[in-house]
Amino acid sequence: MATRTGITSPFTSRSTAADVIAGIDLTGRRAVVTGAASGIGVETARALADAGAEVTLAVRDTAAGDRTAKDIRATTGSEGVRVAALDLTDPASVRAFTAAWQGPLHILVNNAGVMAAPESRTPQGWELQFATNHLGHFALTTGLHEALTAAGGARVVSVSSSGHLFSPVVFDDLHFTERPYDPWLAYGQSKTANVLFAVEAGRRWAADGITANALMPGGIQTNLGRYMDDARMGLFMTHLQAVLGEGTPLPEMSFKSVEQGAATSVLLATSPLLDGISGRYFEDCNEAPLHQPGTNTGVAPHALDPEAAERLWQVSEQLLG
Repeated sequence: MATRTGITSPFTSRSTAADVIAGIDLTGRRAVVTGAASGIGVETARALADAGAEVTLAVRDTAAGDRTAKDIRATTGSEGVRVAALDLTDPASVRAFTAAWQGPLHILVNNAGVMAAPESRTPQGWELQFATNHLGHFALTTGLHEALTAAGGARVVSVSSSGHLFSPVVFDDLHFTERPYDPWLAYGQSKTANVLFAVEAGRRWAADGITANALMPGGIQTNLGRYMDDARMGLFMTHLQAVLGEGTPLPEMSFKSVEQGAATSVLLATSPLLDGISGRYFEDCNEAPLHQPGTNTGVAPHALDPEAAERLWQVSEQLLG
């Protein structure tokens, strides 16, 4: 892999979405944020609306989306906030969303996700975390390709996680039919897929003026952690120790506010520093270096592998028919 200069910004782990978007005018721009009814999705949408963008909250629970939209309108004064139904695990719902979209789309933030879920499959037999975190967003983004192209300089933002360090995409057993189900390996695989998608979308769509990047938002205590019981926490620590290496002390858990958690997403969606930048992985508002043994930061080489990225795209198209 050729050496390239990492993208840096003046922002840090403590910066908020409001900090990174200060001075940026999104008037006339249109954005979609998935999973925008809770957690960092709310603050991502709020920052975009406050900067003048017309924002669509793409959510499974439209009642919760309506409450969020009302709150964002009240805090930003923006009337350009709408709600649309989207269930990422249901291909028909994704098709309905993309078919209904009219006109250009400048910013797509693939933010929705599920973490460490109990073993579950969609009616198609897809493992739930892979289906939600990757396949649903793949179908959505490819379905909106014409709208993104029409925008001229559109940006796709994929919310990944340091959990991608737990697992590459296991092409021989994507849906845990041959191996025992492990909620963290399933999550890790799906989060690696989020990065690989940005790598391949950036390559395929460069001529269309579309860029795609992925990010780790940081540790934030939101509804994403609803499955975190003692057993799952113990299993998480086991996988984390494997990433760090035996004998490396486990780091103290530190958490960001939701406003800080949304900052890197908003940076990738809006900052002039990211003009023309694609296929990269960021954490704490800066491009992440390659993962180093003994740490739980950085990006794993398996998440940037261009061959894996191309294969994942092809497999995803086959699965979705």
